[in-house]
Amino acid sequence: MKRQLNLILNGKGGVGKSFFAVNFVQFFKDKGTPFVAYDSDNENSTLKRFHPDAGFVNLAQPRSLDEMFRALERTELVVVDCRAASTDVFLKYFAAIDVASVLRLLDARLTLLMPVNHEADSLDQIQRVVDELGEKARFVIIRNQVHGEAFALYDQSAVRVKLIKKLGGKEITMPRMEEWLVEGLNRMNFTITAAAKHESFYLLDRQRLATWQKRLYTEIETAADLLLPENHKPAHGSTANKTA
Repeated sequence: MKRQLNLILNGKGGVGKSFFAVNFVQFFKDKGTPFVAYDSDNENSTLKRFHPDAGFVNLAQPRSLDEMFRALERTELVVVDCRAASTDVFLKYFAAIDVASVLRLLDARLTLLMPVNHEADSLDQIQRVVDELGEKARFVIIRNQVHGEAFALYDQSAVRVKLIKKLGGKEITMPRMEEWLVEGLNRMNFTITAAAKHESFYLLDRQRLATWQKRLYTEIETAADLLLPENHKPAHGSTANKTA
């Protein structure tokens, strides 16, 4: 059975990468899917703040990234939240180890989950990674609606055509969440799964959170073939390993 390495990557800050990562990791917990997760941001470790069980890789020490592949020898699914401005670090690392050969040796696949918004910089980051990795990786683009539902630059780009038509990439949507809900989650350090059943959140806000989470999980499941080990699907409705 093929192993799966998922990297959430976009060198542009503020594109919703860490917010997605927190919810992506919670998706696997709520579905009872075994995995190992890593944070790589030593200054603003958002993933570890919401998921203290996540490991840490220090990008200042290139060999620290080896832990991603060591983990793949122990488990079938690894998730890494890549800090902002880390694109060069990961691309240089992949070139140095010949990532395609490593993936073949491990019988593993690499998927890059890349948020995009309305800004040209977020699109430029996707272009760089696609140009560098091409068919060595698979791609899932996250259309982050926090600033609106229009993605004119991305929708009209040549890289989108390449991703979808040539590389078999997929797109998912991360719906906009009301600001007061985001603020509440950050203030309490709660994942949505925890907040949706906690009395600190008003009944209708708990319902808003649960509805938002259901929409995102449905989107993630549309790209499951690029995000899960081969022949593995999340157990719908499973409560195994379900944590806050």
